[in-house]
Amino acid sequence: MQKKEYSLEVGGKTLTATFTDLAEQAHGSVLLKYGETVVLATVCMSKDKQQGLGFFNLTVDYVERFYAAGKIPGSKFVKREGKPSEEAILTSRAIDRTLRPLFDQSMRHAVQVIVTVLAVDDNDPTILAVNGASLALAVSNIPWAGPIGCVRIGKYDDDNLKINPSQKLRLDDSQYQYDLIVCGKDGNINMIEASAHQTVEAELEDALMKASVEISRLEDFQKKIVAEIGKEKRVIEKGIISEESVKLFEENIKPKMTPAIFSVPGKKEIDELHTVWNKMVREKFTEQEDFSLEDNLFDDTENDILHEKAIKENKRADGRAMDELRDLYAQAGGVSSVLHGSGIFYRGGTHVLSVLTLGGPEDRHMINGMSEKSEKRFMHHYNFPPYSGGDVGRAGFTNRREVGHGALAEKALSMVLPSPAEFPYTMRVVSESMASNGSTSQASICASIIALMDGGVPIKAPVGGVAMGLMIEEITSDELRIKEPKYKILTDIQGPEDHHGDMDFKIAGTKKGVTAIQLDVKVEGVPIKIIGEAMRQSIKARVAIIDAIEKEISEPRKEISPNAPKIIMIQIKPDQIGMVIGSGGKIIKEIKEKTGAEITIEDDGSVFLTGKGESAELAKKIIEEITHEFAPGEVLEGLVVKVAEFGAFVKLNGSTDGMVHISEIAPFRVERVSDIIKEGMIVPVKVISVDREKGRIGLSIKEANKDFFKKV
Repeated sequence: MQKKEYSLEVGGKTLTATFTDLAEQAHGSVLLKYGETVVLATVCMSKDKQQGLGFFNLTVDYVERFYAAGKIPGSKFVKREGKPSEEAILTSRAIDRTLRPLFDQSMRHAVQVIVTVLAVDDNDPTILAVNGASLALAVSNIPWAGPIGCVRIGKYDDDNLKINPSQKLRLDDSQYQYDLIVCGKDGNINMIEASAHQTVEAELEDALMKASVEISRLEDFQKKIVAEIGKEKRVIEKGIISEESVKLFEENIKPKMTPAIFSVPGKKEIDELHTVWNKMVREKFTEQEDFSLEDNLFDDTENDILHEKAIKENKRADGRAMDELRDLYAQAGGVSSVLHGSGIFYRGGTHVLSVLTLGGPEDRHMINGMSEKSEKRFMHHYNFPPYSGGDVGRAGFTNRREVGHGALAEKALSMVLPSPAEFPYTMRVVSESMASNGSTSQASICASIIALMDGGVPIKAPVGGVAMGLMIEEITSDELRIKEPKYKILTDIQGPEDHHGDMDFKIAGTKKGVTAIQLDVKVEGVPIKIIGEAMRQSIKARVAIIDAIEKEISEPRKEISPNAPKIIMIQIKPDQIGMVIGSGGKIIKEIKEKTGAEITIEDDGSVFLTGKGESAELAKKIIEEITHEFAPGEVLEGLVVKVAEFGAFVKLNGSTDGMVHISEIAPFRVERVSDIIKEGMIVPVKVISVDREKGRIGLSIKEANKDFFKKV
């Protein structure tokens, strides 16, 4: 086996890149190891370009193998890995979003990146996956403008910033202050994923600066490797649009584009003009089969016009100021009384409905992943049906984008949820994108916080989200050395600004601080200075959004919906758990059947009783009776269940009996117990002795009520 190794210290641990002939048919590959976590990153590019394809075809797959964690996956009948987990999908998206801006988007050769997790310990394989994909591309013959670096940074168990923390630290979101994945190159940032407990923007900007230092070290590390073993890059011939097409466009379409882009509502007019152009070239050049270059000419021209007008004239397609929000609308409830909570939120042409469902602990989402086994008590799911964009398409299939947007909103909202002790419910919010014209993910956050408040969930503070955009001047690398590019930051981007803008920077948070961030770019990277400006500019918009939400519903409703299940939490001793469950689960099964309540018992003795009507209260009464520890001095009533010569046995509750000795029946001499006590009688008793080892309880009727029996 041919083998070369290179190492770098990152975050106090050694990162090792190993190049072998293990995957020798791949166009680029690397084994990346950090601690005992190992990933294999491979890249390939198609030999021929794909005809008729109007976009650059990049596919990224992050593959989890359960052997990596010493586990056998699946059910009793299926032992093979199935569809990707949500974590795998999110990691695939993180890799894709980092790599994609560094490809020439005019390229029509397919590129595939596959990262396989071979072994995993307490070090995060996601960070290795992004760096591994970068290094595999960098040493391959595939043309690409990398390498990039990727680190995880945050404040976890103390006030010190940590680089690439252990999974144990980062997965405990109740403990850490904030957690960021940051990717970039040349001092700029091109991808961020972040969650934070209402952290101020300045602190996050400082963390980005420190992350950038580590990213530069990773870049230099990769560049040295490329200089030694990197392959010569393939030269991809670019298609050249015909002079006839350019002339046709310049004469008939281009003069109409600016008025169409900046008309109100705008999108309809420019789309109609694009349709006219497509029809025109197909009628003019009947022998031509591929019109992707003509299509690109229209898109590129629209892109140039939007950039020029924004940067030079402070002009946006819909006439708004750079920091101006579109019209807002918020509605809490009002859909149906059947729902546990609902929220509707409009921001311009983006409309979202979110619906809350409350359940008991038994409804938690069990995660049995490659390296994580846990339960989720809050889930946010996002749907984007075809009609949301006025399109016809496949419905009912959850794609990667929907998973990613759902996870972003879940992250933002999780930071303000009450603890299980405060609110023991399982919460699921589903956001339906009803109409889309920019950043439905952030509108989902707004609609969802309304639904949570409408459902009576005692959140810490309302959360609002907004997407910030960027139009930045394109200058050469030589020009960049002597001047800064001109740019404009846009608040609340909509359709054309989302499609043609250079940055989609989603920021969610409360009035106090940020709870989640997601950054995607279409350029190679954005300076941290601009990211900081965008964060500060977003505050005004976020406050305005939260004000609109609070105007509709100022605080969570005091009561949950009567249609939601009722949950009661009680505490028993851990050594009483077996008493409640019973042999083979017999007792707990009987309680469930008798009451109709769901019962969840935690290892610490926390018992959650979930049901409708009086079922939870009834189950509580039964369990409290089972686990009640009687103490001398207690006075209560009991049912006589057996009469003997020496006394009577009295049932104290559903599971406990005590005995009244003949001498404790009355304050006078009793000759025969059966003369005055009969089975079925209800008698007052006082506990006078408890023998816990033998399970015996001594009772007295005369001490409970000396006049209960009269001497005849």
